[in-house]
Amino acid sequence: MATEMNQMISIQGFLLRACLRLRKAGTDWDAPVEKWRTRMEWSDRLIKLPREVTIKPDLADGIPVEWITPPNASSQSVIFYIHGGAFIWGLYNVERQVAAHICQVAACRALAVDYRLAPGHLFPAGLEDCLTAYRWLLKNGISPRDIVIAGFSAGGNLTLATLLSLRDAGDPLPAAAVCISPLTDLEGTGESFRTKQDPALSGRFVLTTSRYYAGGQDLRLPLLSPHYGDLRGLPPLLIQVGDDEILFSDAIRLADHARAADVNVNLVIWQKMWHGWHLFAPTLPEARQAINEIGDFIREHI
Repeated sequence: MATEMNQMISIQGFLLRACLRLRKAGTDWDAPVEKWRTRMEWSDRLIKLPREVTIKPDLADGIPVEWITPPNASSQSVIFYIHGGAFIWGLYNVERQVAAHICQVAACRALAVDYRLAPGHLFPAGLEDCLTAYRWLLKNGISPRDIVIAGFSAGGNLTLATLLSLRDAGDPLPAAAVCISPLTDLEGTGESFRTKQDPALSGRFVLTTSRYYAGGQDLRLPLLSPHYGDLRGLPPLLIQVGDDEILFSDAIRLADHARAADVNVNLVIWQKMWHGWHLFAPTLPEARQAINEIGDFIREHI
């Protein structure tokens, strides 16, 4: 099933788009990784998490993770959350906030994985960390029927790679999966890489950081580019994407391949939305609506 959100863009969305275009024009997309991380750490100080949500660090068989728990959380159900960040930056408040809002709507806690990052740690290090943390959940008594895996951007890539790896290894799969603007093709062969004017993201930046992560491996390996993977046997998928995103084609092709593999998939296209619009949930109505939709999907499946 595919749904296109035809609502008019909100005033907040219109203003944010304009601001993002200005910021994009002035951004040094070729900056070194450490400079990008410094920018993220600085901007992270400005982001406040919902007061009623608790953040508790933990270790999952040696992998740093965080429990994100709203007051209304079920004790059994878990959102296994894999953050984005182009494979080069870690778990910051900007995405803790998204995960926290999803948890509140879904009445469910999340386990967020702080996986190893490129270029210091190359493929498959980040994927291995996600697999270790997922299996740790199972070892600690969480049923796979009570888990939904969710990831944003590069985290959407790792969400799919984790599912493919678990399936091929014979591990029990989670009840469902959420892919928010997933990066599925590290070569950037999708038409939207060339045709979309994403206000928030540079295609050159995506291709550069993807190669950092791949570390010289064949970019068409399915665990690097799930676009080339066999999706048979995966759990139900919710895919959200904005129609202004350079990753628009990645999402469309993922949905097409999933349907062809008899996977239950719901693709939702948000008009006039850019990469990462969920990150503006406190002020952007479209972000809150998209997060509510994710929460409804999670409650439906666990």
